[in-house]
Amino acid sequence: MNVLVAGSHGQVGQHLTRVLAESDHDAYGMVREEAQVEDIESLGAEPVVADLTEDVTHAVEGRDAVIFAAGSGGDDVWGVDRDGAMNIVDAAEAEGAERFVMLSSINADQPENSPEALREYLRAKAEADEYLRDSDLTYTIVRPGPLTNDEGTGRVEVGETIDRESAEIPREDVARTLAASLTAESTHGKTFELGSGDEPIAEALENPLGE
Repeated sequence: MNVLVAGSHGQVGQHLTRVLAESDHDAYGMVREEAQVEDIESLGAEPVVADLTEDVTHAVEGRDAVIFAAGSGGDDVWGVDRDGAMNIVDAAEAEGAERFVMLSSINADQPENSPEALREYLRAKAEADEYLRDSDLTYTIVRPGPLTNDEGTGRVEVGETIDRESAEIPREDVARTLAASLTAESTHGKTFELGSGDEPIAEALENPLGE
């Protein structure tokens, strides 16, 4: 599968780009600045320079799938985390991409249950998630708990809801879950939460909502 990673230079994005480059997929890493191109090449992917707030048609053209792992870091939640996501959803639809996997966040559906500093970000993510659901793309929305830089274990917990008090998860495991979701038909049209757990990622994704 020919896959574009939006946000490939971010902390999750770099793990994800490397994982995809080491797989059977053809990985393309979208970056905003020319200075980041060499980093993406070092991860084994083909860099594509594009800005989520502008025309991204050339980045999406010819891609089978898009994984959105970009983030504003709180600097521009409406412009990047919401509008940027919507922009690339539109481009993916227009260019005939088949799959779209969205990195969202736990509590995006109930921002009032998070600290005040995170609520605007979570509202922006929720609107982006809803926009993707309303599109014609075959989507998966992954909502991890708080991210850590611990080494990944390859074992996770997924569900429609999980225990939010113990939902921390290494970024590496989030990246591997995003990559695995690409070809897991059981995740099509699903939104699920993600945290560290005991199940291998592939097995956890066989029934992501615990139905």
